[in-house]
Amino acid sequence: MSLIRKFASVGGATMASRVLGFVREAMIAGFLGAGPVADAFYAAFRFPNLFRRLFAEGAFNAAFVPLFAGEIEGGGPAAARKFAEQVLSVLLLSLFAISALAMIFMPFLVGTVIAPKFADDPEKFELTVLLARIMFPYLAAMSLVAMLAGILNSLRRYFLAALAPVLLNVVLVASLVAAGYLDLSAPIIGEVLGWSVTVSGVLQLGLLVWALRREGFGLGFVRPRLTPAVKRLLWLALPAAVTGGITQINLLVGQIIASAQDGAIAIINYADRLNQLPLGVIGIAIGVVLLPELSRALQAGDKKEAQYLQNRSLEFGLAITVPAAVGLALLPEPIIALVFERGAFTRETTLVTASVLSAFSIGLPAFVLTKIFTPVFYAREDMRTPLKASVISVVINIAGSLLLFPRIGVTGLAIATSLAGWISAFYLAQQLISRDLFRPAAVTLRRIGLIVIGAALMGALLWWAEATYPHLLLEAGLLVRLASVLATIAAAAVVYFGFAFATGALNRAEFARLLRRRKKA
Repeated sequence: MSLIRKFASVGGATMASRVLGFVREAMIAGFLGAGPVADAFYAAFRFPNLFRRLFAEGAFNAAFVPLFAGEIEGGGPAAARKFAEQVLSVLLLSLFAISALAMIFMPFLVGTVIAPKFADDPEKFELTVLLARIMFPYLAAMSLVAMLAGILNSLRRYFLAALAPVLLNVVLVASLVAAGYLDLSAPIIGEVLGWSVTVSGVLQLGLLVWALRREGFGLGFVRPRLTPAVKRLLWLALPAAVTGGITQINLLVGQIIASAQDGAIAIINYADRLNQLPLGVIGIAIGVVLLPELSRALQAGDKKEAQYLQNRSLEFGLAITVPAAVGLALLPEPIIALVFERGAFTRETTLVTASVLSAFSIGLPAFVLTKIFTPVFYAREDMRTPLKASVISVVINIAGSLLLFPRIGVTGLAIATSLAGWISAFYLAQQLISRDLFRPAAVTLRRIGLIVIGAALMGALLWWAEATYPHLLLEAGLLVRLASVLATIAAAAVVYFGFAFATGALNRAEFARLLRRRKKA
């Protein structure tokens, strides 16, 4: 299977999750708007989600996948299984201790880390504490999911691991449908959502346990011990714990600052949901596939394959995210209004959320570049360089947020996040080039230049369409707006992809093979 097909396999599964995520967010927006229950739910969910990104997906995969891939290449499946069982026993013990302490001290965590300003509203504060306690077991389940997904990815079985997050949105959407049918009050809907998150974590874990057993790679339980291999994992995971969640750390900083303004946390979440569509589909797909593939190439001493993987990832990532960023930056109001504006979500909320989305979209290519660059260091077991990049990013984000939020409100938080992302990406690129770990090929640089030109042409079309037909894109009925927005996006796609294929910015043969493969499937 080609690299693009692997990206497409993971991206397709992630796309299914993101589409259901839109349905989920639209339903939450309709039920809760940007009110206190929405603020409480998103603040509470952000906390276990942050730890999941930092320790489970970020630190754990960054450290575990290269070591596990090394065990497969060096000692075979038996050695890899033994290593995985040692890690699993220590992980289970650690998760039990962390979960117990977090749930006991949750009021303190909410008052100091999650949303300090909620203390001014006792009802919102208590609801946030309750929801955070309900949802925190999700962290434990998803940490185990991350380990099993890392094993599957190292075995080059990508699809089911990428599909598992769909279950979160399936359960949440089903719960919201039931809540609407039963006409539940807003606080009760918040609790239903909290329990649904935890249930979805258990279901995702069950799916991947089944997937591993199907591959003949079942894991047993052994006594927790800090073996040399586990110590090596922990040593590598410590700096990666900070690095892996650059976006989440920056969003958490924004959440803490935004908690001073009613509705701001919910607005950030709604805007980030749209921004995460291309970031999640492309960035996650590249990160999931590139790390194990690159690790195995380096373990085998195949530097030519490593360079090929990096160049193709760079081309593919920018080919999708640069036009996506242009589209989200220039067409935010019609998109936000179409997806969210109904019920408690008003036109005023649409305009503010659109401004935040535009600011987030500026940093979209930077965060995808980070997803491409960091595996290059992780595959070489260099965790410190990405750590430095993340520290720089967080410092810039905090300073920018504190400077901009009092002046331009919640949009300033998104601007600070995007600026921090770009500086982090440039730092990582500079380190790669200065150490001769990666130099983009001439053909890659040419394609990137053409991608930028194509995106600019597409952007000119979007700007003209919004300036000429605002009544169709924003003011008409739902069906007319839906048709107008889809037609505008389709026209923009024709301009961009037509230019890209005609000039060679995108490889027509590779995409043709991918389409033929999908038709056969």
